Amino acid sequence: MKTTEQSSYYEHLDAMTTREILEGINEEDRRVPVAVAEAIPAIEKLVDGIVERVPKGGRVFYTGAGTSGRLGIVDASEIPPTYGVLDTFIGIMAGGDGAIRNAVEGAEDDAEQGWLDLQEFNLTPNDVLVGITASGGAPYVVGAIKKAREFGMLTGAITNNEGSAVAEAAEVAMVAKVGPEFVTGSTRMKSGTSAKLILNMISTASMIRLGHVKGNKMVDMQLTNKKLVDRGTRMIMEGTGITDYEEAKSMLLKYGQVRAAVDAYNKNK
Repeated sequence: MKTTEQSSYYEHLDAMTTREILEGINEEDRRVPVAVAEAIPAIEKLVDGIVERVPKGGRVFYTGAGTSGRLGIVDASEIPPTYGVLDTFIGIMAGGDGAIRNAVEGAEDDAEQGWLDLQEFNLTPNDVLVGITASGGAPYVVGAIKKAREFGMLTGAITNNEGSAVAEAAEVAMVAKVGPEFVTGSTRMKSGTSAKLILNMISTASMIRLGHVKGNKMVDMQLTNKKLVDRGTRMIMEGTGITDYEEAKSMLLKYGQVRAAVDAYNKNK
């Protein structure tokens, strides 16, 4: 039996107090970062592959079903505002955009549709496909990974079952062995948390390696709200030595991003 389908370590959840339930969930959640740490060598291999391919026009596609698909879409959607990079990380999921909010019955069981959904993006061998499936057996994901690998793309899998179909199909298998869920089979819990952590690591490490962070600052972030304008203004003050807040803010709004403003200041000094 797959680890993600094994019975919870906890019995009689329905007889627990609220405190007992919360403490039990928290105890299980503590296992997640330990399991993710064991997958770091595989995550490193995938990130290095991404860093090699993106400058050649490659993109990173996340594909999944249900919770896994939604997590991929969330991570991909946060790259443009955080790092100012468009159309480099792209999330798709079984059932299409409608499945983001509502489950689409049977969508993950179609082994051909995952690859078909990717065809609208004019794929090249420089692209990367990361399949996300807690069980490791979602046909939508496994089928896409197999086709992508045949096509010459770098393929990675985020899963919670060692030796699963997706782990065997992908070139790089990132397996977080988090153990049975607190509620038996509810992989939106520990398994979903591990997937989110790994996605954070993949996208963040890739963006840092590709030059979108200077020091520890998001110098290419989009100015989409007042908080980010304020953050950017202070980053410019720190990066240039300007002490006047309004002057720094004016520069930020003129050039549209921290990096451009700081570069212009240094050029004109």
